[in-house]
Amino acid sequence: HRYFFSLVFLGAIYLIFLAVFVRLDNLFPLSLPQTEAGFAVTVTAWDGSPLRSFPDENGVWRYPVAAEAVSPRYLEALIHYEDRYFRYHPGVNPWSLFRALLHYAADGAPRTGGSTLTMQTARLFHPHDKTIPGKIYQIFRALQLEYHLTKEEILTLYLNYAPFGGTVEGVQAASFSYLGKPAAELSHAEAALLAVLPQAPTRLRPDLHPNRAEKARDKVIDRMVKFRVWDPETGADAKMERVYRRFDSRPMKAPLLARRLKDLGRPDAPLRTTIDPFLQETVSEMVRGYIAGTPAHTSAAAILVENQNLAVRAYVGSADFTDNDRYGHVDMIRAVRSPGSALKPFLYGFALEEGLIHSESLLVDAPLSFDGYRPGNFTESFSGPVSASEALRRSLNIPAVDLCDRIGPRFFDARLRQGGLHLQYPAHGKPNLSMILGGAGVSLEDLTAAYTAFGRDGLSGKLRFIEDAPLEERRMLSPGGAYIIRTILADHRRPDLPSGRLRLESAREVAWKTGTSYGFRDAWTFGVTDRYTIGVWVGRPDGTPSPGQYGRATAAPLLFSIADSLPRSYEPKTEIPKSVERTQICWPLGIPAQSQSDPHCHESRGAWILNRVIPPTLPDRADQHWQANPLTVMIRPETGLRVEADCPVSAAVPVTIARWPKGAGPWLSPHIRRRSRIPKLDPICNRPAPAAPDSVAIMGFAEETVLRPPGAFAGLPTVTLQAQGGQGGLFWMLNGELIARTAIDEPRIYRFQAPGRYGLTVMDLAGNYDSVEILVLGGRGG
Repeated sequence: HRYFFSLVFLGAIYLIFLAVFVRLDNLFPLSLPQTEAGFAVTVTAWDGSPLRSFPDENGVWRYPVAAEAVSPRYLEALIHYEDRYFRYHPGVNPWSLFRALLHYAADGAPRTGGSTLTMQTARLFHPHDKTIPGKIYQIFRALQLEYHLTKEEILTLYLNYAPFGGTVEGVQAASFSYLGKPAAELSHAEAALLAVLPQAPTRLRPDLHPNRAEKARDKVIDRMVKFRVWDPETGADAKMERVYRRFDSRPMKAPLLARRLKDLGRPDAPLRTTIDPFLQETVSEMVRGYIAGTPAHTSAAAILVENQNLAVRAYVGSADFTDNDRYGHVDMIRAVRSPGSALKPFLYGFALEEGLIHSESLLVDAPLSFDGYRPGNFTESFSGPVSASEALRRSLNIPAVDLCDRIGPRFFDARLRQGGLHLQYPAHGKPNLSMILGGAGVSLEDLTAAYTAFGRDGLSGKLRFIEDAPLEERRMLSPGGAYIIRTILADHRRPDLPSGRLRLESAREVAWKTGTSYGFRDAWTFGVTDRYTIGVWVGRPDGTPSPGQYGRATAAPLLFSIADSLPRSYEPKTEIPKSVERTQICWPLGIPAQSQSDPHCHESRGAWILNRVIPPTLPDRADQHWQANPLTVMIRPETGLRVEADCPVSAAVPVTIARWPKGAGPWLSPHIRRRSRIPKLDPICNRPAPAAPDSVAIMGFAEETVLRPPGAFAGLPTVTLQAQGGQGGLFWMLNGELIARTAIDEPRIYRFQAPGRYGLTVMDLAGNYDSVEILVLGGRGG
C-alpha cells in the first residue's frame, strides 16, 4: 500500500507540475521568429554559394539552412561538445545542472555550464541574466521548446540563430563569412571551429583573434577524440590546419544582378540563380582588370550565356560596383544604348532567307545617297565591289544601308520583333535606314539574347537568370540562315592573333561582331562559340563620348580574353544544315557559270547558298534605265561599235555583256572595265550621241600626270581638286581612301602627304566617276 500511495503521490505532483507548466505556458508563450522573418534575403549561385545578401532590419546576416544541409562533421562536433545527451533529455540535463550547482557553491561563481543545446536555443529568443533566477527562467523556456517542438526543429533554430560574431548569425552565414564555403563542405577542423565559436563569439572571432580561435578549436578536437567520435589520426590531421584571418559577411560576387532579383526572393529560402561562381569570378576579374587602363569614368559590362538552355552563367553589370567615379552602381547590361553596327548580322541573315543574296553576292561600297541619307564608312574610305560576307565581316556601312533599304526598315524591325528583339526608337520615331547603323536603342541583355540564335540553330529566347525559370524560345532565323551567318563571322580573323593566322582550334573558335555608336559613346562586341554566347559593352554610363574607343579596339580584346578563358568543349562540330550548300558563282552576275569558258564569268567565287536559291546580283541603283544584265546589244563587226535596230547596217551580230554595278567602276581593273563596257554608238547610225548630263570629269589632270613641288620647295605638291559635271555631291578619293567631299563645281585645295603613285578618283552620288593615274614627287628633302 505504501508503494501504491507513493506512486499516487508522485503522479499527483507530476499532474500539479504539468498543470502549473501548462498554465505558465499559456501566460508566457514562446516568442519564436516567424518562418520568413529574421533572415537576410540571399541571392545565390547555382551551387548555393551566396552572390549577395541583403540584411534584415537590424543589419544581421543570416542564411537559412536545414540540418540535413549541414556537414555531419559539424553536427557531431556540436552535439558531442555542447550536449551529448541532446537526443534524450527533455530540454534539461539534471546531472549537468547539479554539477554546475556544486561548482558554483564551491567557488562562489559559475565555473562550468549546465546548459543544454535546448537551453542555449531558448536563450537566443529569451535572454536572461546570469543568475539563479535567470537560470530557472531559461529552464522554463527550454521545457517550453521541448513541449512545442521536435528535436530537429530545435536543432534547426540553433543552426540558424546561434551568434558567430559581429552581425553574423547561423552556421551557414558563419561558414561563408569565415571560411568561404557552405556549411555542407566543412572539414573536421572547420567543423570544430564553428562548433566552439558561439561560446564566445566576440573573443574567439577567427578574423580578429585567430590564435585564440585555434586553441578553442583544438579543445573541441581533443574532446571528439576522447569520446572516440573521431579517431586520433583524424584529430591530429585536423589540428594541423591553420586558422586564417578571413571575413566576408557581405558577398558581392554579382551585386547588380542580386539587386535586380532581390524582390523575387524570400527570406526563408535563398534565391538560386543560374550563375556559375567560377565563371562569374573569372569574368568579373577580367572586366575589372581591363577597365583599369581605360580613361576616367569608363565602365564595362559583360554577360555570358550558355546556349543550350539560355542560362546566364556570368553577369557583370559594371566594372567595379564600389567605384563611384566609374558609375559602378549603374547596371549597363540593362541600359538602353545605340548598338552601332551590331544589328548587321541579322540583316544579312534575313536577306539570305528572303532570297535577296547569297554569301558572295556582289555589293558595292561606294558613295551613295538614299533619298538624302548619305551614310559613310567608319574608316572614311570605300572599297568598291565587295561580297556580302566581306561587307559583313568588315562592317561596311553603305552595303548594309543598301540591303536595309531593299528589304525595308519596317520588315527588318518586324523580323527582329518576331525573334524577340524589340528595338527602341526616339519619341515619335519609327524604323528607318539609320537603324542598321545604330539609329535605335537596345540593351546588352536583349542583344546578347538575340545573338544566341547563331549558336542555337536560329532560336533565340529570353535569358534565364533563375534556376527554375522556364525556357522561352523564339525563332529568329532558320537553321540554315543562322549557320551561314555564323560561318561568315567565324571566318573573320581575330585582331589579337598573329598576322596570317586565321583560326584557333575549333574548341576556341569564336564568331564575332563589333559595333560602335555615333560619337564613340558605346563600344560593343558579341561572340558565339559552340557552348556560349558572350556580350561585351564598354563606354561611359553617362553617355559622354570616349574618343578613340570603338568596338574592335576597345570591346573586342575583352571579349576574346573571356572567350579564351572558358571551359573547352570538344563535342562534334555542328553539322551543316540540309538547307545549306556550297557552290561556285561568278561575278558580276552572281550566278553559276554556264560553261567552263563562260564569257560572263569575270571572277569565280565559292558561295554558301540557302534552300538551293542562287539569287543574281541586285539591280544597280545607279542604272536609271533599269537595263537587263547581261545586256544584249548589236555590234557592227567592222568597227566593234554598237548599232541600233534602225541603223542602215546590213550585217550586225548580237553580243551579250555582263555589266558590273556602275559604282564599282573605279575599283575594276582596265581589263574588266573593257569586258563590261557597252560600246559607243556607231556614227553610221547618223544619230547624235545622247547628251550625258550625268557624267563627271576631273579637271586639270591627264592620265599619268607627274606632280612635283615648284622650284626648290622642299615639300610635297599642293593641287586644286575640281571636276566638271556630277550629281548630288562629289567624293574625292586617293587609292580608294576618301580625302575630300565637295559640292558640284566646288574647288578644294589638297596637299599630298607622301610621294608615290596614286589613283585619283572623283565620284558623284549617282555612281558616275572619273579616274586618273598620277605620280607625286617630293621636292628636295621632301
